[in-house]
Amino acid sequence: MDAVGAMSLVSDKMCHIRQNGEPLPSIESVSEIVALCRAVIFPGFFGNSNVTSSNLEYHIGLNMERLYDLLNEQIAAGLCLVNENGLDKSEDIAAKFISKLPELKSILATDVESTYLADPAATSTSEVIYCYPSIRATSAYRIANLLHRLGVPVIPRMITELAHSETGIDIHPAATIGESFTIDHGTGVVVGATSIIGHHVKIYQGVTLGAKSFDLDENNNPIKGIPRHPIIGNNVIIYSNTSILGRITIGDNAVIGGNLWITHDVIAGERLTQAPCKHNDN
Repeated sequence: MDAVGAMSLVSDKMCHIRQNGEPLPSIESVSEIVALCRAVIFPGFFGNSNVTSSNLEYHIGLNMERLYDLLNEQIAAGLCLVNENGLDKSEDIAAKFISKLPELKSILATDVESTYLADPAATSTSEVIYCYPSIRATSAYRIANLLHRLGVPVIPRMITELAHSETGIDIHPAATIGESFTIDHGTGVVVGATSIIGHHVKIYQGVTLGAKSFDLDENNNPIKGIPRHPIIGNNVIIYSNTSILGRITIGDNAVIGGNLWITHDVIAGERLTQAPCKHNDN
């Protein structure tokens, strides 16, 4: 058997065969969707920098028109990839997404403000928007999460993986995150799919909100879709390189110190730190 024949026998899971030329999602187009959303939400910071009070509506309208067309196209492609008829649904979903952009802008404004107030090194909210990788990652997550909640497959995960590559911050689009979310520094942060994070939460670099273990089915494979990541209450601070694992609850106003491994519930207001080292003077 020649190499071509041998390759054709590889499992069909490794080959996506289109029946009627259905579109496939495009990394370039999905990246442009994120860029356009940022240009609409943060005009002048992203996209065309020549934005003034007199041409603001023009620039936003232009970007939203292009955004709608790309969303329609890429949502259809994502639906086709999972064997759904995307052409019948994509226009409606794209329109719903566009209608939610003011809400998206409002919640991202709380993220920007909380990040600015929480960081003594930040000189302005403009610096936070323009420079901080956490805002790039959080904005990508909130775009992806909205698409996820509208029932769009594949595209949300592409968006957060693009942000992961860009910032080193890995937030699953299915996670639930409240207002005024702050990530300080950010490199190595991981937020799992079933994580629930309250309002006014601050986490530092290297924090993992992950799963401790997986329930297995009769074939010894992990059961998908069950809650397996932490619930983080309101006004919680989690310091660097701490792993919080499993479906546990961190109560409101708790403070979790750095370099900890947490697999149990933490009551509201509790402060967890490493035990101090004992010095031997002998």
